[in-house]
Amino acid sequence: MFDRNGKDDSSYNVDNYTFVKEHSPKVGELIQKEYERQQHNIELIASENYCSEAILAACGSCLSWKYAEGYPTNRHSGNESRYYGGTKYVDELEEYCCDEWRKVFHTDYHVNVQPHSGSQANFAAYKSVLKPGDTILAMSLDNGGHLSHGSSVNFSGKLYNCVFYDVDENGRIDMEDVKKKARQYRPNLILAGASAYSRIIDFKAFSEIAKEYGAYFMVDMAHIAGLIAAGEHPTPFGYADIITTTTHKTLRGPRGGMIFCKKELAKKVDSAVFPYAQGGPLMHIIAGKAICAEEAQTPEYKAYIHQVVVNCKAFCDEFLKLGYKVVTGGTDNHVFLIDLSDHKFSGKDLQDALDEVGITLNKNAVPGDKRPPKKTSGVRVGTAPMTTRGFKEEDFRKTARRIDEVVRRLDKEFAE
Repeated sequence: MFDRNGKDDSSYNVDNYTFVKEHSPKVGELIQKEYERQQHNIELIASENYCSEAILAACGSCLSWKYAEGYPTNRHSGNESRYYGGTKYVDELEEYCCDEWRKVFHTDYHVNVQPHSGSQANFAAYKSVLKPGDTILAMSLDNGGHLSHGSSVNFSGKLYNCVFYDVDENGRIDMEDVKKKARQYRPNLILAGASAYSRIIDFKAFSEIAKEYGAYFMVDMAHIAGLIAAGEHPTPFGYADIITTTTHKTLRGPRGGMIFCKKELAKKVDSAVFPYAQGGPLMHIIAGKAICAEEAQTPEYKAYIHQVVVNCKAFCDEFLKLGYKVVTGGTDNHVFLIDLSDHKFSGKDLQDALDEVGITLNKNAVPGDKRPPKKTSGVRVGTAPMTTRGFKEEDFRKTARRIDEVVRRLDKEFAE
């Protein structure tokens, strides 16, 4: 397989399906099949990555057994606030995890490491400063935003009055429209962040607009958190009131979420996570998050993230050379969107066809998409997982040419 620095490592202990099969043949078999798929497929899903063996081990440790509802101490009064006994060591672990993440981002912000996912983090973050019916100004799903940024089918769109700023004709965030919509709708919260946006986000400009119109400023940095940690993208710290993230994308950690906030919002954020949104924290995942934070502070990690960005530009440039339309015309980070609007087949068709040849990516809407969400007119590609596996620029150029072969085949099939 590979170690956390992308080097081949046959001792990488993730093939525990052998042990599982002794106790549950069916589950073990399915884990083995997925393990083999991950070993042999080219993984281009921008929200996925491969964590280290140490993180996997922590996530499967005895910490899975421990309940620890509440927090290590009541950070706001100094009183004990766990609702279970026997928490001495997990208390130390959670505090250590929080401290390490502050080091990663060079911040004194308060941090809550308990959210089970990015969407859970967003749910709690909204609750900490908003009430149902309040207005959120965000990027829409079809322009590159996330489901939890106000989609009508998601809790965010059902609980809050969500309005959306647009992208310009080049697919870039239109800051003039952000200001226009802030003036028009007077939102309670302005949200920056995306799941499919390939350019640098100007957090300072967003912050100034939020201040001008009296809104909280929130950043969902789930996709670019690793780039921010490594200095490959400007930081939102110092500008945003609340910052949410996942730990499993470019941060290369376990599946989970976190919330950072200015100190004056700490009590509201903590109570919105527990007891409002969640019960007991997943202490085994928090252990994995702590190791992830340690790894994110190493020179090897910074070199890895730099290679992710270099690889993404090479990958994108190869598609442009082959004549493809790329949303925004390029990329500054780890992801970009290929616009297939001019083809007769959909993003879903290409996703399925690539699955058959061992390349994994996901269908994705593009700005102004006329196809439904289950079909889409685009695909999203990211370079973080394969960079972990040791891919360099030429590997991604070859992959682009392989994808082009499949596209040409689909063009012929759909022309018949």
